[in-house]
Amino acid sequence: MSHPSPYLLECHITEHSPHLLYLVFFLKEEKMGNKQTNCRPNYFSRFLPEEQAEIDGLFTAITGGLETISSGKSKKPFPIPISLEMLQAYLGDALPEKMIVRLYEGMRNIDLTGTSQSPSEYVIKEQFVILMSELLKGNAREKSHIIMKMLRVPIENVKASHIKEFTEDLITSVVHVLDYRNELKGWNMKKSQDFTSGVKALATQLLSALKQEMNPTQQKTYWDFDGDRNWTSPQECPPVEEEDSWSCDMSLIEDWVLKVPQISSFLNVVLRRGFLVLHSHAELASFIPECKDAKELMSLLNIPAILYINSFLPTKLQHTWKLIFSSQIHGYSFAKLCGNIIDKGPCLLVLKDRDGYIFGGFSSHSWAVKGQFQGDSRSFLFTISPSIAVYTYSGYNDHYMYLNHGQQTIPNGLGMGGQFDYFGLWIDHDFGKGHSKANPRCSTYNSPQLSARENFELDTIEVWAVGDFPSEKSPPKKNILDNNTEVHCLLEMIGKSRQSEGLRDPCEEEETKE
Repeated sequence: MSHPSPYLLECHITEHSPHLLYLVFFLKEEKMGNKQTNCRPNYFSRFLPEEQAEIDGLFTAITGGLETISSGKSKKPFPIPISLEMLQAYLGDALPEKMIVRLYEGMRNIDLTGTSQSPSEYVIKEQFVILMSELLKGNAREKSHIIMKMLRVPIENVKASHIKEFTEDLITSVVHVLDYRNELKGWNMKKSQDFTSGVKALATQLLSALKQEMNPTQQKTYWDFDGDRNWTSPQECPPVEEEDSWSCDMSLIEDWVLKVPQISSFLNVVLRRGFLVLHSHAELASFIPECKDAKELMSLLNIPAILYINSFLPTKLQHTWKLIFSSQIHGYSFAKLCGNIIDKGPCLLVLKDRDGYIFGGFSSHSWAVKGQFQGDSRSFLFTISPSIAVYTYSGYNDHYMYLNHGQQTIPNGLGMGGQFDYFGLWIDHDFGKGHSKANPRCSTYNSPQLSARENFELDTIEVWAVGDFPSEKSPPKKNILDNNTEVHCLLEMIGKSRQSEGLRDPCEEEETKE
């Protein structure tokens, strides 16, 4: 007696009988001699043995156990399939409802038969494993394949607006789950800038790479340098179309996932911290930095901006941010600012002007008072509000960082990029004033004007030391030149070093310590 057609059976009964869904696949394997199953990739093999045990345990925990299915003389235990209600009950408040539904849609729309039939409302273990495998271990193509299913619209109808909505949900879910699991590492959502605007700003920034792929004629929309380091004028750009008119196909999404590594990182966090699976993985160790010495601070930063900017720092500096200066705490004094940031290692400066724009820069080296530029090409400028972006080294010059104070012959203040009187970011020694001159762009970082006005009035500033905070050292005994900083700066300007530097008598240093 022949078995009924498994495909016909599936169409009629699995929608209302989840346990029979496994009977369908059991019959398929029997009838086809397991050929169809064996020709599919073994997604489970991507996980280490201990990881496989975790995935097995997770599926069982969501569904509640195994079900024994009988077919004639054969009996075989199968895991109970997942329903949306089971997934919601297991995850609870760990993830937002919208993301739980997206994950469920991503699983149940995985086509195991290749027949493109309407998906069942139940998720079997193989679909669950495929989603976990492709999002956690897969390449850009595999991840984009699942993302397209999580959009909850037919592939042929996917627009840029759907990708933007997904990206906003993804960022929101990352911050939500870290907050829910008490893993924000000292950052307080109630003591930071507006979260919702931060999510929208970051989603817009991450989506910019996709928009460039969809509109290649708009990729060059600003002034740039030619081969002779001369400014070139911007190309004429066609009018920007509405997002709903931009269609996205699989290749565009794949390129986007490849070019924007934050998407993969965010998916990693949502799955690992949402399901509490594979949570010992080292990938998440420096995802968000530990916040130190800022308990009383109402920070200029928001959590999405922290995640984004931290991803541009050198890896060894991503684990800790320590507040070393805040005008809200330490007052409005340029001398105090200098005293708090000199010799403190790489730093992030974050400023807010009187018009509400928030921006800043990363200094790759310790700040030092000297009459010449310092730092290296790892330094960058950035904006946080009203839009978020990072502007890295252009290759044009080496004017990364500049700090001077107390001299009459050279500019006094703190600057990054550009040149004297035309810095990409400048804080005057007067402290209440600054400028961001970028006509048409800052030469060092190819950044636009960061502030609302070219010459701005400073409202608030905070500085964070990043990475390992340098240990405090007792200063060596001073000589006569140490007290004459003007002479010291002039020597630096003409490229002359002090011959006695580093050759002082160790005994003198010991006396100073005592």
